Amino acid sequence: MTDPVHSRRARAVVFAYHNVGVHCLYSLLAHDVEVALVITHPDDPNENQWFASVGELAKEHRLPVLYVQDAQSAQLHAQIQAIAPDFIFSFYFRRMLPTALLALATRGALNMHGALLPKYRGRAPVNWAVIHGEHETGATLHYMTAKPDAGDIVGQERVTILPDETAGEVFDKVTFAAQALMQRVLPDLLMGTAQAQAQDLSQGSYFGGRRPEDGRIDWSADARTIHNLVRGVAPPYPGAFTEVRGLHLRVLGTRLEPQSSPATDAPALYVQGDACFVDCLQGGRLRLLDIEIDGKSGNAAQFALRFGSERIALGSAPTDKANTIHSSIQT
Repeated sequence: MTDPVHSRRARAVVFAYHNVGVHCLYSLLAHDVEVALVITHPDDPNENQWFASVGELAKEHRLPVLYVQDAQSAQLHAQIQAIAPDFIFSFYFRRMLPTALLALATRGALNMHGALLPKYRGRAPVNWAVIHGEHETGATLHYMTAKPDAGDIVGQERVTILPDETAGEVFDKVTFAAQALMQRVLPDLLMGTAQAQAQDLSQGSYFGGRRPEDGRIDWSADARTIHNLVRGVAPPYPGAFTEVRGLHLRVLGTRLEPQSSPATDAPALYVQGDACFVDCLQGGRLRLLDIEIDGKSGNAAQFALRFGSERIALGSAPTDKANTIHSSIQT
């Protein structure tokens, strides 16, 4: 006898934002899922809008769309309850969904996370993976529970992280990995045959969101650690920065030089030929590929004109607390 629930078109409510939201929503539409409601965020005029718009995609496909800051209102709960969705999906929506809301999905509420859970649970997973020098990351589709990013895993898609890739470049990979994952697991999910696997939460940690000020360079770190920070916060993110003789210096691109500099107790910045370099602790050497001096794009000649040709000692900065305090999320 045919199960009437699985024989009809699946109905979903989708919470989504950003590029991952756009690509995963495309996947639902490609599999003929009835998207009864799209909930997204209003764009922040103070934020760099480098990503695609879920709201615009919803309008193009004549889908009902709501713009909300969070998902806590009783009115929204009642609206979704009236829809009676089979599934609720969260694709890079920036707020946690209340458990009472998750319970409205008769066949499950699922989230797409931009890391290989249980690693890098919480906020900014791609940035953290790059900052920590990981060689791979990916996308994970999992069931949502009261604890964030802790539910059973339906599927994962891996991507490599190359040594000089920025977080923005890796995020592009993760976006397409999320779409590929949806294409792979959706048929089984819709048929009710998808298998889920419990997470071993001891194999990963929670990480908090990052702020622009967390991009301050700690010159007491070794060259590779600084290089990873620079590429982990490079544009379209706010970028790494330091102060040189009272001027604000953004460091937007670096390269680890193959030849080491003599070990030094005090890292130093200098111009050599047509490039800027930093001799870091433990003998590491960085070439500064892209810099801004007080908000203006700069090069080695402009740097020398401003600061001269002598070596400039670089002081360390307080340790980035966001690197040691994983997050304020309750675990």
